[in-house]
Amino acid sequence: MAAQFGRRVVKGAATTAVAALAVAALSASQAPGVTDTPQGRQNANSQPSPDVNADDSATGNSPYYTDLPPLNSPTPSPSASSGTPGGAGNAEAGIPATVLDAYKKAETSLAGSKPGCNLPWQLLAAIGKVESGQARGGNVDANGTTITPILGPVLNGVGFARITDTDGGLYDGDTTHDRAVGPMQFIPSTWEWSGRDGNGDGKKDPNNIYDAALAAGHYLCRFNWDLSDRADLRRAILSYNNSTDYLNTVLSWLEYYRKGTHEVPDGTGSLPSGRSDGSSGTGGASPGPTSPASTPPGKQHQGGGSTKPKPKPPATTPPATTPPATTPPASPSPTPTETVDHLEDAGTGKLTATAGDTFAEKISARTETKAGKAVAKVRVRFTITGDTDTVFTGGESVATVVTNASGVATAPALQAGEKTGGFKVRATVVGRTVSGLDYAATVTARQADALARTADTALTCVPGGEFADQVEVKATYKGAVADGVAATATLIKAADDATENDKGPYFKDADGKTVRTLAGLKTGKDGLLKLPKLYADDTAGTYLLRITTTGGATLTVELKVAAAAS
Repeated sequence: MAAQFGRRVVKGAATTAVAALAVAALSASQAPGVTDTPQGRQNANSQPSPDVNADDSATGNSPYYTDLPPLNSPTPSPSASSGTPGGAGNAEAGIPATVLDAYKKAETSLAGSKPGCNLPWQLLAAIGKVESGQARGGNVDANGTTITPILGPVLNGVGFARITDTDGGLYDGDTTHDRAVGPMQFIPSTWEWSGRDGNGDGKKDPNNIYDAALAAGHYLCRFNWDLSDRADLRRAILSYNNSTDYLNTVLSWLEYYRKGTHEVPDGTGSLPSGRSDGSSGTGGASPGPTSPASTPPGKQHQGGGSTKPKPKPPATTPPATTPPATTPPASPSPTPTETVDHLEDAGTGKLTATAGDTFAEKISARTETKAGKAVAKVRVRFTITGDTDTVFTGGESVATVVTNASGVATAPALQAGEKTGGFKVRATVVGRTVSGLDYAATVTARQADALARTADTALTCVPGGEFADQVEVKATYKGAVADGVAATATLIKAADDATENDKGPYFKDADGKTVRTLAGLKTGKDGLLKLPKLYADDTAGTYLLRITTTGGATLTVELKVAAAAS
């Protein structure tokens, strides 16, 4: 019984004493970052964190499973290798094989693409547990796709957030409102930009655990968050579902999984029961973990007590009555998003940056009603389009920002990549079909306006020999080091004739052949460029080497080929 104690603590279902004991024990022994109320229990109101906007989350702040992990830590099981848990505590520590594999593959991928994030797979497992009970106990096929859809409740504003349809029902089957989808419970508008192909099948499917786990990892790693830092970890979890109770529950499972877990066969994982919305949520094959399960007439949900049909009351003829007058329910007030008529530029300046630099100007757009009134609390999505490797700060090509009290959404700063040329950033309103705004941006090549040799020694060589010193130059731009600047080195005929010389000093290519022009050179991080070794043919004389860079910097170096003095 001890192993099951924490798992059955359900919000609103347990007594205050039991809830206090369970959370206090978890806080003391498992999750030092759990946030408690002064009474030692989780906040029943699930208050959003003040530093994360409730309208901008991965799940749309949909309901989640509230079951807590067992109070006793998982211990190695003698039969763990066979996938059979060795006790009740170990049953909770077991993660379905395909689901566990997806979490670990996502961790490996993020370790390569965003090493500074320090994403642990146990965090994905904790979120997967809380969001869908590990894909309903691993109810997935061999490719990791859920056998039956996992859908959250209709986000129609009745007891939940109100998010009008953004995907035409593509992911959630609802063309009126959105619903959270899949084992990691992404809402369609978030999946549109955060979706990833985690299993390499060429598709981004929120119902596939490999795709969803990798997408969740990237979502948690945006904004350059370092998840080994407690404050960043807290921000990342709250950005997924903005609730203090949600944060506490995820942290509890994170700490529990860090102390040990094991693989169990798909379809045999432990199913949670308690839901933050008060529904039974048994994790069975219902249309979705947060949707009402279809229950046969006369039966209750699993674990709900008697399954015998209730006796029918005796047939009676009710007296004739006049139906009471009813007032039709008032239509819900339109959300801020539904009042938006158009987008306006909010004073964005010229978007230009040198390759590798951060754009000085940020993109700002304003949402307005038909009358031109600003609309606050509206999500605006900024998407980078075109052949470019420029990204927003944090490494993503898409950013969603909520408008402030003035109706303005300002995108994160653009970080120029190495590809030069023009591209566009498109601003659109999430959940509203209005014309978008396109912002033109340009990345220019790195430049240098001055070149200088790093040594002043004469460059001499005997006929048929090789120059003892290699030519090294330093590039600068407006007095600062010019790194990554493209350069070309050519042995020319004369100061006023930049034609390539056909005699005198030369370089060698990889095959040892003579070359007198080197293109595609680049200065290093310190602005230095060191040329390969120079050789001389049998023709004595004075020759010129010219080095040019993007931006117009030019340096001509004198080379002498002469017999050695007697």
